[in-house]
Amino acid sequence: MKLLNRVLKGDVRAAAQLIRSLEDDVPEAVAELKDVYLHTGQAYIVGIAGAPGAGKSTILESLIDIFRKGNMKIGVVAIDPTSPLSGGAILGDRLRMQRQGADEDVFIRSLASRGWKGGLSKATMNTVHVLDAMGKDIIFVEAVGSGQGEVDFARIADTSIVTLIPGLGDEIQMMKAGIMEMADIFVINKAEREGSDNLRMSLEAMLSMTPHQPNTWQPNILLTEAILNKGTEQLAKVILRHKDFLISSNKIEKCRRRRAELELTAAIESTLHHHLETMSGCLLVKLIDDLVLRKTDPKSAALKVINLPEQK
Repeated sequence: MKLLNRVLKGDVRAAAQLIRSLEDDVPEAVAELKDVYLHTGQAYIVGIAGAPGAGKSTILESLIDIFRKGNMKIGVVAIDPTSPLSGGAILGDRLRMQRQGADEDVFIRSLASRGWKGGLSKATMNTVHVLDAMGKDIIFVEAVGSGQGEVDFARIADTSIVTLIPGLGDEIQMMKAGIMEMADIFVINKAEREGSDNLRMSLEAMLSMTPHQPNTWQPNILLTEAILNKGTEQLAKVILRHKDFLISSNKIEKCRRRRAELELTAAIESTLHHHLETMSGCLLVKLIDDLVLRKTDPKSAALKVINLPEQK
């Protein structure tokens, strides 16, 4: 409980130590997470995804400045590609946001994706919980810039932002089967480039194909030049407007349940993997032998592993 008590007081070093230990699956930290969880559920989570080079980090820098003017405490969880040599995060956003990192009410953490799919990291939600317990008002989760694979980011966010840039002609076609349908806000960054109006019209045409239902959010399309802080004030306003919509329409509960379902599923999978790693090797060998000899089938063998009765 020692680290938790310090985290609840906003201790940055304690939070960093706990997050690092959770990344490394240190048993004491995993045990402490149970108590951390009891102090969460207050932060508003904003997910931001998009292709590499779309300017997600630059947009975040601008948004942090804007929300800090309103005295909001900010957390950032940036999922970076994994170094094939060290296994750590490369191109860390902490390096790109050093100015804000000096603000004691801004906590920025880069996590290595370590090969995880969905644009996220295994430790993403654990880190979000730690930042939530620290008292952060808004927590941004920046997914790895991998396009179609970033679907899970929208499942953990209350507000989901997809960032696009002009000049990638087939980008909408590439992505529309995935995160495009899950976005609450579309941001066309680097809007000074030729083609930004065409991209906006293409997005509007795509959205018009989905009939607008009563009491539903109509995704906003915003143009920004984040490097010049153009359009980001409006983006901040739309984020808060979407938050107000979710609360007033009682849809915020649906977001929280969706996130809880994702976490529960991940916890079950992790527990099963751990069970497989620690169970008797003799039983596994016997089950494999039985499969080879056709004495059983894979599903029946799996049920024996998790000690469930066979389904009739």
